[in-house]
Amino acid sequence: MAPVKQTEVWLRGALPGFPALVQPVAHALLQAKEEIHNRMDNFPEALLWEHPSGVASPGFHLKHMAGVLDRLFTYAAGQPLSPTQLDYLKAEEIHEEQDTVTYLLVKLDTQINAALDALKAIDETTLTQFRGVGRQQLPSTVSGLLFHAAEHTMRHTGQLLVTAQILRNKLRAGL
Repeated sequence: MAPVKQTEVWLRGALPGFPALVQPVAHALLQAKEEIHNRMDNFPEALLWEHPSGVASPGFHLKHMAGVLDRLFTYAAGQPLSPTQLDYLKAEEIHEEQDTVTYLLVKLDTQINAALDALKAIDETTLTQFRGVGRQQLPSTVSGLLFHAAEHTMRHTGQLLVTAQILRNKLRAGL
């Protein structure tokens, strides 16, 4: 199925309720959500964990994006990762029984919605505050973490879209 063509989210204007300085992050997350849903609509379950040419599977990308958003927004809030978040990180490449296209899309949507809620509530005066990342507390800022959340999500969205299309073409060709 061909993706639905529409104006990109960032060209639709300001998003009500979002502080001006985090609008680009919200635009990117909403764009990713739309593109992912368009490409993954009716995606064959049998292909979800395939690795064409050794690249990451569509299932991994979906699972990973949800996990990354959760982790980066946790760091942006100045919190350490929980044991549950660390367990999820370890399991991102593992195909678990519940990991269907629908389940992973719902999980990703839930995380994107949580990120959007956090963006709406952000105090723009905190954007330059230091935040430590990981066990080593590598230096970043709230703004840096939010920007990276958007950038990383879009990077994996692009990889997912290409990989899913390659797998669909492979299926159509009977390979």
